[in-house]
Amino acid sequence: MRVLLDTHVFLWVVSDSPRLNAKTRQMIDGAASIHVSSATIWEVAIKARLGKIGAIPEELLDEIEKCGFKELQVSGKHAVGVANLPLHHADPFDRILVAQAVREQMRLLTSDSLLRIYSDLVECI
Repeated sequence: MRVLLDTHVFLWVVSDSPRLNAKTRQMIDGAASIHVSSATIWEVAIKARLGKIGAIPEELLDEIEKCGFKELQVSGKHAVGVANLPLHHADPFDRILVAQAVREQMRLLTSDSLLRIYSDLVECI
Protein backbone atom coordinates (compact mmCIF):
# COMPACT_ATOMS: atom_id res chain seq x y z
CA MET A 1 0.00 0.00 0.00
CA ARG A 2 1.27 3.44 -0.95
CA VAL A 3 0.30 6.24 1.41
CA LEU A 4 -0.17 9.99 0.94
CA LEU A 5 -0.13 12.00 4.16
CA ASP A 6 -2.50 14.90 4.68
CA THR A 7 -0.68 18.04 5.83
CA HIS A 8 -1.66 17.74 9.48
CA VAL A 9 -0.70 14.06 9.56
CA PHE A 10 2.74 14.89 8.13
CA LEU A 11 3.15 17.59 10.80
CA TRP A 12 2.16 15.07 13.47
CA VAL A 13 4.73 12.58 12.20
CA VAL A 14 7.51 15.18 12.14
CA SER A 15 6.67 16.47 15.61
CA ASP A 16 6.03 12.97 17.03
CA SER A 17 2.62 14.19 18.14
CA PRO A 18 0.51 12.09 20.50
CA ARG A 19 -2.38 12.73 18.07
CA LEU A 20 -0.78 10.07 15.87
CA ASN A 21 -2.31 6.92 17.33
CA ALA A 22 -0.77 3.45 17.28
CA LYS A 23 -2.98 2.22 14.44
CA THR A 24 -1.94 5.11 12.22
CA ARG A 25 1.73 4.62 13.10
CA GLN A 26 1.39 0.97 12.09
CA MET A 27 -0.23 1.95 8.79
CA ILE A 28 2.63 4.33 8.06
CA ASP A 29 5.30 1.85 9.15
CA GLY A 30 3.72 -0.89 7.03
CA ALA A 31 3.30 1.20 3.88
CA ALA A 32 5.24 0.26 0.75
CA SER A 33 5.99 3.97 0.30
CA ILE A 34 4.96 7.17 2.02
CA HIS A 35 4.41 10.36 0.07
CA VAL A 36 4.05 14.03 0.99
CA SER A 37 2.57 16.34 -1.62
CA SER A 38 4.35 19.48 -2.72
CA ALA A 39 0.94 21.07 -2.00
CA THR A 40 1.56 20.30 1.68
CA ILE A 41 4.72 22.41 1.67
CA TRP A 42 2.82 25.14 -0.18
CA GLU A 43 0.03 25.05 2.42
CA VAL A 44 2.53 25.22 5.29
CA ALA A 45 4.34 28.13 3.61
CA ILE A 46 1.11 30.12 3.35
CA LYS A 47 -0.02 29.35 6.90
CA ALA A 48 3.45 30.09 8.32
CA ARG A 49 3.56 33.43 6.51
CA LEU A 50 0.12 34.29 7.93
CA GLY A 51 1.28 33.35 11.43
CA LYS A 52 -1.20 30.47 11.72
CA ILE A 53 1.49 27.84 12.36
CA GLY A 54 5.07 28.00 13.57
CA ALA A 55 6.50 25.54 11.08
CA ILE A 56 9.39 26.45 8.80
CA PRO A 57 8.65 25.32 5.23
CA GLU A 58 12.32 24.76 4.29
CA GLU A 59 12.82 22.50 7.29
CA LEU A 60 9.68 20.52 6.51
CA LEU A 61 10.82 20.04 2.94
CA ASP A 62 14.05 18.54 4.30
CA GLU A 63 12.05 16.36 6.70
CA ILE A 64 10.38 14.56 3.80
CA GLU A 65 13.68 12.99 2.83
CA LYS A 66 14.94 12.61 6.42
CA CYS A 67 11.83 10.58 7.25
CA GLY A 68 12.36 8.37 4.21
CA PHE A 69 9.26 9.76 2.51
CA LYS A 70 8.89 10.80 -1.13
CA GLU A 71 7.72 14.16 -2.37
CA LEU A 72 4.75 13.92 -4.73
CA GLN A 73 4.79 16.82 -7.17
CA VAL A 74 1.49 18.35 -8.23
CA SER A 75 0.96 17.62 -11.92
CA GLY A 76 -1.48 18.91 -14.50
CA LYS A 77 -3.31 15.57 -14.27
CA HIS A 78 -3.76 16.11 -10.55
CA ALA A 79 -5.10 19.62 -11.18
CA VAL A 80 -7.57 18.29 -13.75
CA GLY A 81 -8.66 15.72 -11.16
CA VAL A 82 -9.75 18.54 -8.86
CA ALA A 83 -12.17 19.74 -11.53
CA ASN A 84 -13.84 16.34 -11.49
CA LEU A 85 -14.44 16.35 -7.72
CA PRO A 86 -17.87 17.33 -6.41
CA LEU A 87 -17.85 20.45 -4.23
CA HIS A 88 -18.26 18.61 -0.92
CA HIS A 89 -15.18 20.29 0.51
CA ALA A 90 -13.96 23.80 -0.27
CA ASP A 91 -10.34 23.66 0.95
CA PRO A 92 -8.16 23.72 -2.18
CA PHE A 93 -5.29 21.90 -0.47
CA ASP A 94 -7.49 19.05 0.65
CA ARG A 95 -9.04 18.83 -2.79
CA ILE A 96 -5.67 18.51 -4.54
CA LEU A 97 -4.59 15.84 -2.04
CA VAL A 98 -7.74 13.84 -2.78
CA ALA A 99 -7.18 14.25 -6.53
CA GLN A 100 -3.58 13.08 -6.14
CA ALA A 101 -4.59 10.08 -4.06
CA VAL A 102 -7.24 9.06 -6.58
CA ARG A 103 -5.02 9.58 -9.62
CA GLU A 104 -2.02 7.80 -8.09
CA GLN A 105 -4.09 5.11 -6.32
CA MET A 106 -2.67 5.96 -2.89
CA ARG A 107 -4.31 5.77 0.50
CA LEU A 108 -4.76 9.33 1.82
CA LEU A 109 -4.35 9.42 5.61
CA THR A 110 -6.32 12.28 7.16
CA SER A 111 -8.31 13.15 10.24
CA ASP A 112 -10.77 15.15 8.14
CA SER A 113 -13.83 12.91 8.00
CA LEU A 114 -15.45 15.16 5.35
CA LEU A 115 -12.95 13.86 2.80
CA ARG A 116 -14.20 10.26 3.05
CA ILE A 117 -17.10 11.08 0.77
CA TYR A 118 -14.71 11.39 -2.18
CA SER A 119 -13.15 7.95 -2.31
CA ASP A 120 -12.55 4.68 -0.54
CA LEU A 121 -8.87 5.63 -0.79
CA VAL A 122 -9.40 8.26 1.91
CA GLU A 123 -8.59 6.73 5.29
CA CYS A 124 -9.89 8.75 8.22
CA ILE A 125 -7.66 8.25 11.24
